[in-house]
Amino acid sequence: MAASPTRDAVAVAESALFSDNLKGFILAVASSAFIGASFILKKKGLRRAGSSGARAAVGGYGYLLEPLWWVGMITMIVGEIANFVAYIFAPAVLVTPLGALSIIVSAILAHFVLKEKLRWMGALGCVLCIVGSTVIVLHAPEERTPSSVEEIWSLATQPAFLLYTASAIAVSLVLMLHCSPRYGQTNIMVYLGICSIIGSLTVMSIKAIGIAIKLTVEGVNQAGYFQTWIFAMVSVTCIIIQLNYLNMKSIVNRAWPGIVQGWVISWEAPLLDPITFKRIKP
Repeated sequence: MAASPTRDAVAVAESALFSDNLKGFILAVASSAFIGASFILKKKGLRRAGSSGARAAVGGYGYLLEPLWWVGMITMIVGEIANFVAYIFAPAVLVTPLGALSIIVSAILAHFVLKEKLRWMGALGCVLCIVGSTVIVLHAPEERTPSSVEEIWSLATQPAFLLYTASAIAVSLVLMLHCSPRYGQTNIMVYLGICSIIGSLTVMSIKAIGIAIKLTVEGVNQAGYFQTWIFAMVSVTCIIIQLNYLNMKSIVNRAWPGIVQGWVISWEAPLLDPITFKRIKP
């Protein structure tokens, strides 16, 4: 008996969804490799710059003249572009946990390149990151991708997410204006908190921009909506803030650069994603 048109349509849709998720998965894994390596390159560049001038942790920007730092920055940009494209194809709850793989890359490279010994507790932490990421990816709920920037805006302006956004901004300002000048040099959690909290907002805005680009390429122009540009400005602002405090954190931190921060950001987005983008069964 021939399959009904409805079953054929469902099979085609499921095949397309699987293909998109696979593309997102591959891009996310490649992104983690590039980003994990970039932390090591940037930290070596920061060390070189700090040995001949003011360190980034105390407000110095001599690292901008260090070629190795720029190599790390370019590597990170390549990784972030791959990560950005991954968000276009796959849901955030699938892509973001895979960012934890950058922890493994950073830990291994830090052990061999930076001579920062990987102890058994660190190895256990890496294993737990892999297990946790796998559990989230395997049990990620189905989602219907929003069909326009206006729909994303409607979801992002729900009371729950607005409350979180206001809380995140307030906490970040306290950390940047009060805690950073006083405790940033002695407590890495200050810079870590800033990067991670701002990072959760970055993930959401990047997801929105990715969807806007995908829809525009498909022929549904999203550039005419003011919401698209708001998401773009939020993304740029958050990324600049993260880069600034990430450089400070990499100098203050004597352990593996970016590992803890990568873990926090990797797990924030899957937890916050249901707040921003409701799970809607097709």
